[in-house]
Amino acid sequence: MKSLMSAVTGVSDLHVVADRGYFTGNEILACHEAGITTYLPKPKTSPNEAKGMFPREAFQYVKERNEYRCPARERLIWRFKNVEKGQTLHCYWSSACPSCLMKSQCTTGIYRRIRRWEHEEVLEAVTSRLDQRPDIMRTRRQTVEHPFGTLKAWMGATHFLTKGLKNVSTEMSLHVLAYNMKRVMNILGPKGLIQALRA
Repeated sequence: MKSLMSAVTGVSDLHVVADRGYFTGNEILACHEAGITTYLPKPKTSPNEAKGMFPREAFQYVKERNEYRCPARERLIWRFKNVEKGQTLHCYWSSACPSCLMKSQCTTGIYRRIRRWEHEEVLEAVTSRLDQRPDIMRTRRQTVEHPFGTLKAWMGATHFLTKGLKNVSTEMSLHVLAYNMKRVMNILGPKGLIQALRA
């Protein structure tokens, strides 16, 4: 993957920024294995925090012991592993859950179980990188969202005039080509564009 992207972009050290809608473990792992550095926020899919309960992020993984620490400072030890939707997950919980004074803030079940993907450290590295570069998402919004807003305004309320994936894909490609040509002409001028095309 990296060699293809390097060939297309001419860049050997690839850093990719995306929004939370693209946060997919297997895709992030594929980027990691290809040597591509990714930056994207993790989606907030758990309803626990909205209910006043501890989110998963409140549980700290202790790598040396292969266990988690909960907000009550109890140890969630490894219990078993299984495969769900092709992913190997490790399951942890604490025997102290049933008598814990903080249980009402943690779970409605008998135990608060934490599942950890076998490649979770790759996802944790993404989160850590983003914590160190919080400005990068602001830069992404300023550079990436503007073209889509412009294209949407150009296309009008009905958006696509054609039907079918192939036709819509072609129509969108033409819109993007027009946007890119106009952007280059605004930067280089028509003469500069012609010279660049001839080079």
